[in-house]
Amino acid sequence: MIHGTISRVITRAPHLAAVLELLALFPVVAILGARQVGKTTLARQIGADWAGAVHRFDLEDPDDLARLADPAFALKGLDGLIVLDEIQARPDLFPLLRALADRADAKTRFLLLGSASPELLRLSAETLAGRIGFHDLPGLSLAELEAGALDRLWRRGGFPRAYLAPTDAASRQWREAFIRTYLERDIPQLGIRLPAVALRRFWTMLAHYHGQTWNGSELGRALAVSDKTVMRYLEILEGTYMAFRLAPWHTNLGKREIKAPKVYLADTGLLHTLLGIERQEALLAHPKCGASWEGLALREIMLHARARPAECFFWGAHSGAELDLLIVRDGRKYGFEAKLTRSPGITPSMRSALDALGLEHLFVICHGDDPPWPLAERITAVPLGALPRWAAQSGLG
Repeated sequence: MIHGTISRVITRAPHLAAVLELLALFPVVAILGARQVGKTTLARQIGADWAGAVHRFDLEDPDDLARLADPAFALKGLDGLIVLDEIQARPDLFPLLRALADRADAKTRFLLLGSASPELLRLSAETLAGRIGFHDLPGLSLAELEAGALDRLWRRGGFPRAYLAPTDAASRQWREAFIRTYLERDIPQLGIRLPAVALRRFWTMLAHYHGQTWNGSELGRALAVSDKTVMRYLEILEGTYMAFRLAPWHTNLGKREIKAPKVYLADTGLLHTLLGIERQEALLAHPKCGASWEGLALREIMLHARARPAECFFWGAHSGAELDLLIVRDGRKYGFEAKLTRSPGITPSMRSALDALGLEHLFVICHGDDPPWPLAERITAVPLGALPRWAAQSGLG
């Protein structure tokens, strides 16, 4: 659970249940996610309910690092739940964890917390193959929040401290500090050697491209760097949960279709900070308002549908027809279109997507929290505020 600066507690029950399920299956479980997203708090909640002993090591704390001066000696005699926070700071521990995991009994489990990075994922997957389960912890979502939280979540984003801040101004200040710390401390600590100013410029420019197809050459020219360099910048933001790409879907029908991925910032609060937006009125008047809404809707849909990245696409034809999100599951295709309105209509683009892709159903994700209603055969309007209830009832999640 998360205690904010206001008198409210947010229980992350779905993630707690998912991690406990993994701990029953694997000797090692890794919770991965962005800095400050709530990994340590979730681990404390797991530890509070753990039947046996709990041992915690913060690998950025000098005292805990001193305890691990001889890691084999420090860890091999422990049982119960052993929590290693900020595991990316000590990649040398992975071979030892493999040996300890092979000797661990059913009562001993290792819980690793890490700010995701490509190197961390590679090391853990290679060294602990078959012994480790992964859980990605995202920011707060609508299913975890009180009724009427939609606009606040959209405006402030899903980082717990940003969402729970007492005012919009305090939330913005937290997000600005987060961006500075990410650039000046977190990135160097991950072993990435890159000027903070350069990555900040790219991140800000990417905010203006949020929801658009990737054009590395255009971004490279604007930043006076190579295509290869801007791709490296994007991969850094992706690897640390700051951005994501949505792959294009090809129908193979001989039509001219968009083949470049779309790019999004993962958190709308950070998007708005980089765009200089604080208040709801400013957000609604901003040129990127629709793209921001689309990003929020896509994130919530993918979370509540429990969609794996390999199941998620967008579709676009050079004729102008497009679909914001396509989920392909068990041979069936489900379409989602985000519309920032309380009363969406049916567009020619929706009809084109429905027919060209052979969709089982198309869902128009709109504003509000009313119950879903049909727009036409195989087309349903689903207000984003009602999405958690609808996903649970529809069976898609």
